Amino acid sequence: MKGRVLAWFTPMAVIGFAGFPALTLAQAAGENVLIRVTEGQESNTSDGVLVSEPVNRLASDPSVSLSRMGGRGLEPIVRGQSQERVDVLLDGIRVEGACPNRMDPPTSRLSSALAPALEVRTNNRTLRWGPIAGGQIVATTADPRFNGNTTTGQVTIGGSDNGNGRLINATAAVGSENAWLRLSGGYDKADDYEDGDGNKVRSAYENTEGRIDGAWTAENGFFIKGMISRQEEDDVKYAGAGMDAPQTDTDMYRIELGSPVADGEWSLLAWQADVDHIMDNFSLRPVGMMKMQTDSTTETRGLRFTLDQSPNSSTDWAVGADLETNDWDATLSNVTNPVPVTASLMWPGVERERVGVFAEGFRRVARNLKLGAGVRYDRVEMDATRADEVASMGMTPAMLYQSAYGTTDVKPEDNNVSGFVSGEWRLPHNQALTLTASRSVRSPSVTERYLARNTSSGSWIGNPDLDTEKHHKVELALSGSKNQWSWKPVAWVDQVDDFVRRYEETSTDVRYENIDARLLGVEVMIGWTNGTWNSSSTLAAVRGENRDDNTALAQISPVQFVQTLGWNYMGHSIEAQWQLARRQDRIDAESGLDAGTSPGYGVFNLSGSHPLMEHLTFSWALDNLFDNTWAPHVSRANTDPFNPDAVRVNEPGRTLRAALTASW
Repeated sequence: MKGRVLAWFTPMAVIGFAGFPALTLAQAAGENVLIRVTEGQESNTSDGVLVSEPVNRLASDPSVSLSRMGGRGLEPIVRGQSQERVDVLLDGIRVEGACPNRMDPPTSRLSSALAPALEVRTNNRTLRWGPIAGGQIVATTADPRFNGNTTTGQVTIGGSDNGNGRLINATAAVGSENAWLRLSGGYDKADDYEDGDGNKVRSAYENTEGRIDGAWTAENGFFIKGMISRQEEDDVKYAGAGMDAPQTDTDMYRIELGSPVADGEWSLLAWQADVDHIMDNFSLRPVGMMKMQTDSTTETRGLRFTLDQSPNSSTDWAVGADLETNDWDATLSNVTNPVPVTASLMWPGVERERVGVFAEGFRRVARNLKLGAGVRYDRVEMDATRADEVASMGMTPAMLYQSAYGTTDVKPEDNNVSGFVSGEWRLPHNQALTLTASRSVRSPSVTERYLARNTSSGSWIGNPDLDTEKHHKVELALSGSKNQWSWKPVAWVDQVDDFVRRYEETSTDVRYENIDARLLGVEVMIGWTNGTWNSSSTLAAVRGENRDDNTALAQISPVQFVQTLGWNYMGHSIEAQWQLARRQDRIDAESGLDAGTSPGYGVFNLSGSHPLMEHLTFSWALDNLFDNTWAPHVSRANTDPFNPDAVRVNEPGRTLRAALTASW
């Protein structure tokens, strides 16, 4: 495959420049419609010191659901779509997971020590990071703020009673806004927690991370920014899987440089992310008849160039190109005997190369009207380089694909054309009406096209002959504010041609097919504040339909409602939150993804933050105050021997969490 130069260029470039810094990239200001790279923005980290994973902070967003399989690896579902339909960008870079069963979704790589700001995008307002099929979660790590000093940083120590969780993380930076170097690291560990009924849930984990990043900006605006990070997850247990993950290691490298030019700026970003993952059924649970182990890896290399220009106050435009290569490999082995035997080539040496180009522009054509449009082309090539290697039972992956689907071609080539048009009308009384229509094309994932698990207990086989998904979206939003009130109702529809559906051909055999589907929904957000007190009410409803046979799509969250009431005074804050969800009766029983219908629930949470002195803050949270037993509809089916009767992986029962943060 092409593009192998990235395999050595990215780490060498990062190592060479990691100590040099970069300019805080320009933000879209005031009238600017163009969405620029969000590097360097500040974020409030006080809400991130108490959670095991930063993505947990999205639980209060009713358009987002989190699917639980264990104590870590929460899978975000945005507007009824998840996994490869939800892109995750970590400071502009894309990281792929290394587990065929998604024990390590990309959000598990978000830094707990630096608590990034999280943004959820649901439609194409820009195409620089690729088209949005289901959603996009953008994590942005703030640059350090020195405020005239030469050093800054913080240290957090905390823990929780349910599961005996403990954490410590720290970050320290030296320099100034124009040149700085930062070190950060964290460690958190927890045992199995108990649900509301007092039953243990397999959820223990240990996580260690370290990161070094830095930036430098010249007087003429030229900047360089670099980052190196390492994350190690050990002894992670999963109630929603037949295996656990004794080890997952992630190494990431990133370098960015750019400079002002003409009426804007250019930037060049290069990155590399390597993940090594081991899962087995014997290290962390009683050994059964056979000891099975899967060793898997994924390697991602990327390069992105973007040119942003604002020739006048009413016009913005951008063009760019990117190249990304991925390599996946996963082998399931029977290690019962001293000499391991290959059971399946689950990811048979899969390679993917994607080359993309985009152009977009935004213009204020009248005082109350802004228009925007963009187009993007992606060329995607995939190949299974080990498809002809024999695994157990004398079968090769190529033979499995042919037997299941009748296909012999394992080298699909996709030509994906995506685009959007948008309009924003300013209305009286401080309101704005926004209409966005888009087409987003997604190539099927490595699992959907190439998974090749074939054992005596069943098979799970991808389909190399799958067509690309074509999402046609329309979204209408009305935002406004008056006096102490704010509101934003949203209605949207997503018509999908060739939606990739997973289904169970038999109770033990999983397959993939293309269908036509439709998703539609509404969201309503209403807020109020008087400076000291604040309240917000948010509601989201999604309906997913398989239009081929008029049945429901899998993993669609029920109607969700979140009510919060907060108080802030002289740095002290207390918030009460009530999360409600209706029962969900519409499921896809053939998918193997829905663990049956689900009842509704209501969960009440309390949290607060209090300055104890100038540089010391105490944060606390009391989750699930009334100790209810509950689980989101989208969580994994429970295969936990501690609690074999549970339908889903239950959330923790009443949990008290607390942390002290010292900053300077």
